Amino acid sequence: MIIPTTVAAGDGYATGLASTRAHARTYLRCPRQNCHTRVRGYTLVELVAVLAIVVILTAAALPLSETWVRSNKERHLREALWEIRDAIDRYKHMHALGQIAVTGASDSGYPPDLSALVKGSPQVLPDKTVSAQARHFFLRHIPRDPFSDPNLPPEKSWGLRSYASSADRPEPGSDVYDVYSTSQEKALDGTLYKDW
Repeated sequence: MIIPTTVAAGDGYATGLASTRAHARTYLRCPRQNCHTRVRGYTLVELVAVLAIVVILTAAALPLSETWVRSNKERHLREALWEIRDAIDRYKHMHALGQIAVTGASDSGYPPDLSALVKGSPQVLPDKTVSAQARHFFLRHIPRDPFSDPNLPPEKSWGLRSYASSADRPEPGSDVYDVYSTSQEKALDGTLYKDW
């Protein structure tokens, strides 16, 4: 293999050809311009150091990701509690105004169960007759307690408190006055989820 080179003025053909052959031999032995520098790879020490840094960064990020996941579940719990409690309050308000017909409910005016918020209640018309078609709906679906067993249906994931039970010892009854999380875990702020 001969690599063409420029021949300087005054050089003969033989000199140019000889230098071309010498350059070709050098080129074939060492593909880089400077053959005195050796090509370096990463040493074992460098690889171990980089691996140690990656492990330390991963170990530092893992607790942060767990905290982020728990914080996200807490936000979903707050939203779900607010949504259900708001629906219960609207149900009670509509019952107090006499705008919904309630069957099978207690005298408290609260819904008999959580599914009544989704199924809706028949609307009472201004002439005090119950409409056959019009219904008041309070929830599109029952949100799930994010800290409960995922195999339970959403309406079974909540603890229920009836109007007749105390706040210290909530118990289910003939109506649903309030809901609470059944989780016994502590929140990031140190409170219990069941006390929210």
